[in-house]
Amino acid sequence: EVQLVESGGGLVQTGGSLKLSCETSGFAFDDYAIGWFRQAPGKEREEVSCINSGDGSTYYDDSVKGRFTISSDSAKNTVYLQMNSLKPEDTAVYYCAADEIIFCSAAHMDYWGKGTLVTVSI
Repeated sequence: EVQLVESGGGLVQTGGSLKLSCETSGFAFDDYAIGWFRQAPGKEREEVSCINSGDGSTYYDDSVKGRFTISSDSAKNTVYLQMNSLKPEDTAVYYCAADEIIFCSAAHMDYWGKGTLVTVSI
């Protein structure tokens, strides 16, 4: 059974930092692209950042470049998202998702976690 479990969300002030974790199981970690996506109230789910542990390739949305860093630990089957310089507009539910073929698409990833809420206060 494929599982993706997010953790690390919470309430933080503008300018603060959080580190999200996505623990995975049930699939070949290094053969999949795994990424972070977010959905703010009233908005569509969007890509934040993705990584392919097999070849090290990464993707960042322009809105988070220079502030967020994605990383992975194949020994732990876990992907992380370090979020620095957080802004109120980063407030959203953050989801972890995986796909064997599609690299980073909010509309097409095969497997999803249940999400973790990140709230950035002014």
